[in-house]
Amino acid sequence: MRFPIRIALLSCVLVALACGPLGDGAHHAPLSVDAASGDTSTTTPTANADELEHPEDVADYTLSAVVDPVGHTLHGTGTIRWKNTSQKATNELWFHLYLNAFKNQRSVFLREPIGQFRGNEPLRDWGTIDVRTLTLREGDLKTPLWGGAELHRPDDEDETDARVPLPRAIQPGETIELDVVWDEKLPTIVERTGYDGSYHFFGQWFPKLARLEADGRWAHFAFHHLAEFYADFGTYDVTIDVPEAFTIGATGNVVESKIVGGRRVERRVQNDVHDFAFTTWDKWKTGAEVIDGVGVSIFYPPGCDAVARRELETMRFALPYYKSKYGPYPYKVLTLVHPPETARESGGMEYPTLITTGGPWYTPAGLRAVEIVTIHEFGHQYFFGLFASNENAWPFLDEGLNSYAEQDAMRAWKGPADVLDMFGLGISNGELASVVSRDLVHDTPVAQSAETFVTGKQYGSLVYGRTATILETIRRVFGDDVMAKAFTAYRRKARFRHPTPNDLITAFSEADPRLGPFLRTSLFEKGWADYSVVSVTSKATRLASGIFDRDGKRETVTGSNSSEHSYDGSVLVLRKGTLSLPVDVDLVFSDGSRERRTWDGLSESTRIAYRGQKQLTGAVLDPESRILLDQVPENNGGVVGKPAPILRTIERLAYWGELLVQAVSP
Repeated sequence: MRFPIRIALLSCVLVALACGPLGDGAHHAPLSVDAASGDTSTTTPTANADELEHPEDVADYTLSAVVDPVGHTLHGTGTIRWKNTSQKATNELWFHLYLNAFKNQRSVFLREPIGQFRGNEPLRDWGTIDVRTLTLREGDLKTPLWGGAELHRPDDEDETDARVPLPRAIQPGETIELDVVWDEKLPTIVERTGYDGSYHFFGQWFPKLARLEADGRWAHFAFHHLAEFYADFGTYDVTIDVPEAFTIGATGNVVESKIVGGRRVERRVQNDVHDFAFTTWDKWKTGAEVIDGVGVSIFYPPGCDAVARRELETMRFALPYYKSKYGPYPYKVLTLVHPPETARESGGMEYPTLITTGGPWYTPAGLRAVEIVTIHEFGHQYFFGLFASNENAWPFLDEGLNSYAEQDAMRAWKGPADVLDMFGLGISNGELASVVSRDLVHDTPVAQSAETFVTGKQYGSLVYGRTATILETIRRVFGDDVMAKAFTAYRRKARFRHPTPNDLITAFSEADPRLGPFLRTSLFEKGWADYSVVSVTSKATRLASGIFDRDGKRETVTGSNSSEHSYDGSVLVLRKGTLSLPVDVDLVFSDGSRERRTWDGLSESTRIAYRGQKQLTGAVLDPESRILLDQVPENNGGVVGKPAPILRTIERLAYWGELLVQAVSP
């Protein structure tokens, strides 16, 4: 999911620029439509030692959905085939009923006063999901289960997390089949899912099994305002039935499409995924092309041809780039959905083989908001899709790592001005993230569950911005090769395996032993650092005064200027905080030249001594801005006799520009 604070910040920039007619408008011819692949198989990535090519099939869903776009309802039937892959027997099942988050004001979602994040649009119509029957099928024996379901806890009226007792224990390795029938009504769009007029987006729309962990614990949870999702891999075989005038965009490959009695019926099948979403609208414009062997389809509103072209251009870069960084994209298809502006709350979201984007048609080319949201949501095909971490328990493994991947990709594609490049003003994605995440560093750790963050700003700034800044600092300080090695190790541990924070820390430790402790402190212990230049001194070298015994003679020496006209000086550097990183220090001389020194940063301070023919006039700490985690970067410079960071201020005009942007942001 896209970090809306940065999007809002970009919008402020856009308004401030007052550009008049923007972009290349909506007057182009429609995008061409090519035939997309109907192959339901996955590609076979190059195997790397212990890297999985396919996940274990745990939860298979064969579902049928009949949509009434007038009543905004869906009637669903289907079969769920589930395997107990844990080490213990279970005598219960847990189901997520996410649409009940919009059922009434007593749901966890609607009663959490989060604010400053997405999901705050007024709810104009309620949403519900009602399971009619759930049956355990064992040969000819059919046992009804839903009558014993516990939809909520005794002290809580929320109905998004349902417990279903079983008539017997399901043993490790055993597979069961469940028949399910349900009805639902979409709410008006509040977050991710819902309807707006005849536009419908179905996200988290079916009764979905929670994940049973290896130790026999169910990873179940209510639908919190800031939380996302977690589920097992399997095969989804979904048939969608809508009025003929409506177009369908969905997860997976189309294996059958027909018109029956004025209804459009499409069957989609996709292996190796853990969710399924779809949209239907009678106003969609569509386009498609094959990019790096993947059939990419795009759905967008009338008038948005220009931004649709930009989104396809983004994918021409992103698909091969992410393959080189994080392994092959293993599916044959990818669907991009650009919601209408009145339904923007359903934008900026990720589902297997389907992402939603966003942004108005007039977004200028120099403002990269369209590209950023597209590349961010595609990145979730890895950080969420293929890796499938627990987004509720550890959102930084999903949104945080993906925000770093977004920054890395945008920098590789667009260069340093990868957020804004207009009228001579350039803004960097990485620098911007470091700014927006700096204020809340001391409030709470990055690594914690989604529902424990008390505000949306706290969640967004730390999970998205701070995690990305931690990783970008590692890249800048330790180098691209170390970062590539770390992510390669993580990818091998994570792909199709539901990774944990320990997997990430172990992978980075394998790349460099210093990175494990650094990551743990940064993520779990509110790690921070402030490097500063405390003082700079310089004076002409004088011969030492006093009594000296030399060559068998004793002589008294009175200090005077040396004949070599040399200079002595020093720079006092201080490190505050719990994080330590090596840092460069540039000594600046009167003729404008520099000499670089490097401090390991392990102690709390160091005094860098200088003696030479040039006069020392100042010092600049971290001149290439490698340590984005530096809490107060404006104190990273000094001149002789003055602690004020004059040199650093002059050198970092771009950085101050970003602080100015922050001042007008939410």
